[in-house]
Amino acid sequence: MSIKENLLKKIEEKCIRVGVAGLGYVGLPLAVEKAKAGFKTIGFDIQAGKVDMVNAGHNYIGDVVDSDLKTLVEQGMLSATTDFSFMKDMDFIAICVPTPLDKHQQPDISYVKHSVEEIARYLKKETMVVLESTTYPGTTQELVRPLLESGSGFKCGIDFYLGFSPERVDPGNLIYKTKNTPKVVGGVGKDATEVIAAMYRAVLDGDVFEVSSPAVAEMEKILENTYRNINIGLVNELAMLCDRMDISLWEVIDAAKTKPYGFQAFYPGPGLGGHCIPLDPYYLSWKAREYGFHTSMIESSMMINDRMPEYCVERAGRILNHHEKSLKNARILVLGVAYKQDIDDYRESPALRVIEVLRNEQAQVEYYDPYIRSYRYHGETVKGLEAISPAIVASFDLVMVTAAHSNVDYAMIQRHARAVFDTKNVMKGLEPRGNIEVL
Repeated sequence: MSIKENLLKKIEEKCIRVGVAGLGYVGLPLAVEKAKAGFKTIGFDIQAGKVDMVNAGHNYIGDVVDSDLKTLVEQGMLSATTDFSFMKDMDFIAICVPTPLDKHQQPDISYVKHSVEEIARYLKKETMVVLESTTYPGTTQELVRPLLESGSGFKCGIDFYLGFSPERVDPGNLIYKTKNTPKVVGGVGKDATEVIAAMYRAVLDGDVFEVSSPAVAEMEKILENTYRNINIGLVNELAMLCDRMDISLWEVIDAAKTKPYGFQAFYPGPGLGGHCIPLDPYYLSWKAREYGFHTSMIESSMMINDRMPEYCVERAGRILNHHEKSLKNARILVLGVAYKQDIDDYRESPALRVIEVLRNEQAQVEYYDPYIRSYRYHGETVKGLEAISPAIVASFDLVMVTAAHSNVDYAMIQRHARAVFDTKNVMKGLEPRGNIEVL
């Protein structure tokens, strides 16, 4: 029986043993879904704290149902370890480790490299290996494949299958989760693509779309997020222009989105946050230089979005000037440090940069976020207010809204704040508006 036939048979019989490297926002939900589908799953992570929590049935990811994790652990369908030697027993391995940018804004693929090297040491024949971490086009073929082949002595496509299937995790999304979000799969060879796609189809409810190569799947992921980066850059630039022209961009967007075709609404804000949109265009522009290509439109949008925290601080300074206050020594309350509403994720959140710039201007800054009591930034732990009240709000010279959490009493804030700078237009329906300025 060929490797393809054998793996397809094992998938059908639910005999595949699954390993997931990286138990973060991508890996843990994927591991849970694999286990729920009847595949015994082991999660691998270098952080012992995460491993201990999983093995105790304690969930730490918002998109995972607490009871699902607990039940799967109790049933023996899901466990976690820091010991990569257990990879020797896996038939399917998903790599879901971080791919951040380094201090030079270049891709840091050290986590991928380390994971692949560990996997290669224990790789057995007839294993599917899939990279899910967002990265630059070419990573699977140019980095992962050689490391697996040299480390294991096996041949890709003959002894094991390799592919790329980009994660599509949107923390806090109430409709689309790992289970029902369509998946893209690009393998090294048609057989690899077919078998890996079959494995995802056995687990997920969403469609699985097969592409011709890992590079296509890698570029597809970059396109998804660069598309958003560019359009957000457009509206952020228009926000700066409309401010000068004394036009409400928010009203302009509301009017434009009445068109039933050819327009999708994007909104301005204090910058980009999250694990993909602020980073992915840098992967592509970095890789493009290898081909002597300058991604001018992409880089322009990145420059605009990267500057938004500074622009918001400039606007805050102007608002304070109208109240005869300077940024220096002004008391400013920042509302929300999560990168999007109603989640506890602050990765790449522009609010952190806003706070940093405000403090560089010698403002006295506090923050409140009902989801995040403290955060780490440049090696420093910053603690937020435990709660806010009319008296607390009134004690600040300016309140800056930087995350549109739905469980904040904005009406109370509007009533008691001296001045509000609403960068998310979350106070849109409140009256009177004399103390509110919108980005």
